[in-house]
Amino acid sequence: MGMFENIIIILYLLVLGYLGFIGYKQTKNSADYLIAGGNTHPFVMALSYGATFISTAAIVGFGGVAAWLGNSLLWLTFCNIFIGVFVAFVFLGNPTRKMGIRLNAHTFPELLGRRFNSKFIQIFGGVLIAFFMPLYASAVLIGGTEFIVAYFKVDYHMALLVFSIIITGYVLAGGLKGVMLTDALQGVIMFMAMLILLVMVFKSVGGIDIGFFKLEEVWSQTVATLSNVSLKELQAGSPDFLMKLSMNWGFQGWNKMPLFLSEGWLFVITSITMGVGIGVLAQPQLVVRFMTVKSKNELNRAVLIGGVFIIAMTGIVFIVGSLSNVWYYEFNEGKNALQSTGGVGKVIPHFINASMPKWFAFIFLFALISAAMSTLSSQFHAMGTAIGRDVFEQIVGKNNPNSLSITRMGVVIMIILSVSLAYVFDKQPAIIARSTSIFFALCASIFLPAYIGGLFWRRMTKKGVIASMGVGAFVSTFWLLFVHFQEAKALGLCKALFGVDSLLSGKIIFVDALIIALPLSVLTAIIVSLMSKPESPALLRKCFED
Repeated sequence: MGMFENIIIILYLLVLGYLGFIGYKQTKNSADYLIAGGNTHPFVMALSYGATFISTAAIVGFGGVAAWLGNSLLWLTFCNIFIGVFVAFVFLGNPTRKMGIRLNAHTFPELLGRRFNSKFIQIFGGVLIAFFMPLYASAVLIGGTEFIVAYFKVDYHMALLVFSIIITGYVLAGGLKGVMLTDALQGVIMFMAMLILLVMVFKSVGGIDIGFFKLEEVWSQTVATLSNVSLKELQAGSPDFLMKLSMNWGFQGWNKMPLFLSEGWLFVITSITMGVGIGVLAQPQLVVRFMTVKSKNELNRAVLIGGVFIIAMTGIVFIVGSLSNVWYYEFNEGKNALQSTGGVGKVIPHFINASMPKWFAFIFLFALISAAMSTLSSQFHAMGTAIGRDVFEQIVGKNNPNSLSITRMGVVIMIILSVSLAYVFDKQPAIIARSTSIFFALCASIFLPAYIGGLFWRRMTKKGVIASMGVGAFVSTFWLLFVHFQEAKALGLCKALFGVDSLLSGKIIFVDALIIALPLSVLTAIIVSLMSKPESPALLRKCFED
């Protein structure tokens, strides 16, 4: 690197350190550390929410999937905006904020536990976060570290150590205030990089209309020609195999949706669009953002900011992933993106380094690192508060004078665990990355009925919530381990026990666990709540009356 790049990196780290210091100076008590004092500016809150939501998995992982499956992934962008931003901010945000104030709740599990006057619910939620989120965090750590290694040509383990220490510093010192301030900065960097990327990609393929027209031509020349090739003649896992697979799943082109109710349609709509789009509503690290603003007006002002940010981050990278096929076809001897790079996860980084000027590759590196750091800092904070406040404090007793120190110790413990997993699984990123979809499905199936019912249905009871959580946990875990084609095959337990990749066959194995588990969890919550004794009037008044 030249002197200019070194100066930019140093300045970036200094600014992160300064923002973490501001968070530290403004953190006087546990409320400051856990919910940023409840007076965050809507611009900071919206960018922090979006930057936490979007990680390297979204940019690199789904960008590569778009190169494989095309613009059908834009339904995920629509779902993210409508459900993940509009529904979340407008319908859930203010009730969450108000109930959090009434109950003096500072974490998502604590909100549920106090709403139903149940230590078990709070501890169970904290254990779930502490158990599954480290896998999710390790996948993001691996993605961010791999890009540092590729750009700076340094040792993986050293890059992982330095990367983790930097994030640990401002999370540990500044709490959620420091996390949200750095998120806002990183969100701005991500947003600007994506806008520049979109303009440069359209320019490289000849414009908007021409680019999408060429995309269909490339499909007909590189994918449709494989229609007569037997699957047995193709090596499993190769780019040609993936393209042949997409045709067998009912895909008709990169600008078209798969055939209705085909395997491809079920995969795109249930596993990708609904699995991620609905699962976002019950993400603990995102729900707590609603507790960081002081009024409904701040949430309303944040909707537009959050929506525009999500459009830029997901919509642009999906379009870029699809159009990369055009660039590779024209500049790499008639091969599309997967044929040229050899894998879904390699498309976006290879495309940026091969097709873009060096100065933009440097900017995009910052966008990717920012995406990883913003998500990781929020994950570390959520995991630390789960293990410290939601589990440890509930077991040993409340009103501990060392509450903040215990929470910080929880942050350190969960960071060490996540980094350790990233060391262990650095050669198996594909398997670990699936923990993202597993975590989304589990959170929605276990938490969402309790969360929405707790906010809007006074007749919801503790017994109904516990039964719902049990059903959601059991059904989603069973589906992931023994039915769903991606996770069941990758985890291998079904193969080891029964000798098959999935206990079922046919199109049903393409349906995401959330689609099966969530309705059963909702139904259980309703039936058991109606059959059990209502919660006390005193508790309901405390939860719902100002």
